[in-house]
Amino acid sequence: MAFSSPRRPRRRPRFPRSAALAASLLGLVMTGLPATAAPAEPQVRLVAATGAITIDRFEGEPAFADLGTNVVAGRDPLEVRVTRKSYRDPIVARQVLKGGKTRTVPRKLAPGFEGFAGFLHVTLTDASGTVVTDETQPFCPNGWVTARTRPDAPATSPYPEQCAANPFTLGTVWGIQAGWGVNTSASGTTFDVPDGTYTAVTEITAPFRSFFKIPAAQARATVEATIRTTEGDGHEEHSLKAERTPPSARAAAPKAGPRPRGVASVPAGPKPDLRSLPAYGIQVTSGEDETGTPAEGDYLAFAADVWNAGPSRLTVDGFRRPGTGLMDAYQYFYDTKGEQVGWAPTGTLEYDTRDGHSHWHFTDFARYSLLAADKKEVVRSGKEAFCLAPTDAIDLTVKGANWKPASTGLGSACGDASSLAIRETLDVGWGDTYEQFRPGQSFEITGLPNGTYWIQVLANPDNRLYERSRSNNTSLRKVVLGGTPGARTVTVPPYQGIDA
Repeated sequence: MAFSSPRRPRRRPRFPRSAALAASLLGLVMTGLPATAAPAEPQVRLVAATGAITIDRFEGEPAFADLGTNVVAGRDPLEVRVTRKSYRDPIVARQVLKGGKTRTVPRKLAPGFEGFAGFLHVTLTDASGTVVTDETQPFCPNGWVTARTRPDAPATSPYPEQCAANPFTLGTVWGIQAGWGVNTSASGTTFDVPDGTYTAVTEITAPFRSFFKIPAAQARATVEATIRTTEGDGHEEHSLKAERTPPSARAAAPKAGPRPRGVASVPAGPKPDLRSLPAYGIQVTSGEDETGTPAEGDYLAFAADVWNAGPSRLTVDGFRRPGTGLMDAYQYFYDTKGEQVGWAPTGTLEYDTRDGHSHWHFTDFARYSLLAADKKEVVRSGKEAFCLAPTDAIDLTVKGANWKPASTGLGSACGDASSLAIRETLDVGWGDTYEQFRPGQSFEITGLPNGTYWIQVLANPDNRLYERSRSNNTSLRKVVLGGTPGARTVTVPPYQGIDA
């Protein structure tokens, strides 16, 4: 099982950029076509990331209405131009079709600049069969939770991340890039219902199904939604968790998600160079474990960092195995101009459902061990999986360093329960720091004798990632344990003159 650590406060906010499912798309066979003809693909479809989900909310607050559903575009972008000639003229929405032709969207479907009106219909049914929520919701194609659904989709999207609502707006563009998906929760609606487990049905409404030619089966998603109240002051963000996968969904789910087109290849060109830094911030702790339960014993806590010395960025894409908490991971390779020139499978990403996490971790990035004086391992950290992101600038003078890592589009993201795919990136010159203060991640030293030990930080421990050199993947930091049980001490000699 993969474990995680609390991330540094400066990491990006919790509402991550969702991504989208990359399973094969189903369609209706058009009347009159021969039986062997390929089925038609809808312009958009509705996809649920998981069959069961938990939404946490604070005491006295409604639950944020994120059911993990996504609107996914087909092989062509969904693009709509919304304009008015003057402030006295009506607002007109026109869909841009392949080849540049347009068609007018009925005004009742797009009455303003804020997005499609009445696009979704959502019901919540409780355990007794009573419908407790029955409402329609708008939908903004320019949702801020968006990412591509399949490896062969375009790497970037040209569309904005909001639907304009300024009183003096004259024109805007809505769009979902081909093969990309947009989470449907951005309308900001909430569920004001008691805690409990509900059957949530989300459906694209009939006028939009007709206009976009969406088969009914691809316009409906059913999710088991558990809403619960958690402790907090209301100033933190609501959390969303993928829970167990229903047996029926597991049985129907394919064993693997999509993979990049073509044959995997690892070119001889530029690659990342992962280097581990010496551990720092080392201290003896106790306290609580990840569930808030008091933890007995003594623990050696520390901060660890693996950075990328370049000259190429580390990019890992994950595509979800439908109906599961696993993604297949792929590393991409780039030439000196930054163009992608190859890819290779590189392990998996796992969804961590525990409190304080609720995001995706790459499982093959680093390993932390406590070694005895003879350099033999005596304790291994439970930290085995990571959400890759540039948290600390280590050396922005190295070749290929990125002074301003991307924070939009397919930039680094940990994802959440609605994620159908994600991209995690470690830019050149940057490190990814984790602080190990929770028991199970820090080293338990309760039964260890006093004496000299070494904290080992090992990057790319199973050699799943392709990099320029592996000779610099290991760092060691000397520590000396002393004291008595319950009052252990640690002495940390400086490292090359740095006392950290």
